[in-house]
Amino acid sequence: MLKRPDQRVAVLIDTQNMYHSAKNIYNAKVNFGALIEAAVGPRQMVRSIAYVAKSKGGEETGFFEALQSVGIELKIKDVQEFSSGAKKADWDVGMAIDAVALAPRVDAIVLVTGDGDFVPLVEYLQTHGVACECVAFGESTNATLKERVNEFTNLSDDPGAVLIGYRGKPKAEQKPPASAPTATPEAKPEVKTATKPPAQKAPEPKPDYRPQPMQPVADKDIKRSNNILSAIVPANQSPHFVKATPPAQPPAKKPAQAEQKQKPQPKKK
Repeated sequence: MLKRPDQRVAVLIDTQNMYHSAKNIYNAKVNFGALIEAAVGPRQMVRSIAYVAKSKGGEETGFFEALQSVGIELKIKDVQEFSSGAKKADWDVGMAIDAVALAPRVDAIVLVTGDGDFVPLVEYLQTHGVACECVAFGESTNATLKERVNEFTNLSDDPGAVLIGYRGKPKAEQKPPASAPTATPEAKPEVKTATKPPAQKAPEPKPDYRPQPMQPVADKDIKRSNNILSAIVPANQSPHFVKATPPAQPPAKKPAQAEQKQKPQPKKK
């Protein structure tokens, strides 16, 4: 975009967006005086407005005075605190209203922000013949906002020109201090030990499920069963009553006289 000395420019600064972007990316603070010079260039600056929020404690007083000392106009809003503990000081609507009001009196409006919520404002200004530029850090700028503006100035191309306390690298790329090297233990020689083959277990015998031969029933078991049955059913009336086998008796001896009779007597001559 051609920048001529006769062009009139208004600069609107989203202070919170720029403050947090510089802190999170570079761990540094913004030099707003140098930022105004980079945004305006050889053109004529009609107005430069910074939109800020003020807390109850008033810790921002010194920062506000520094902005005013470089010719920046302040618009201050009190921070709203909710019962949940959240704090809010949104200036998006206020910036948009001021941009629409300044459009008839300037040739270009520079939005110093990376917030994508300003895309509709950019499109409105362009349809009314006003060039719209954006100045911000490329890492924290909305991609659609970069595409829609007439010119995008990436402050990360030369961050040292607009940052206070710049150390040369973004915060994400800064390496921690190198620690002292630690001694690595020496590798011990590998000792191989002879290993015995695992002992083979004898196979367990397989269970035998074949039917076993019937065992004879002892007489004492038969008597016990008969005693139990006799207590319930009279003896000899139960179909399960079993007669005990009587013990075997030795054969009876014949009397001596009978043996004598059986002997043959000698015949008389």
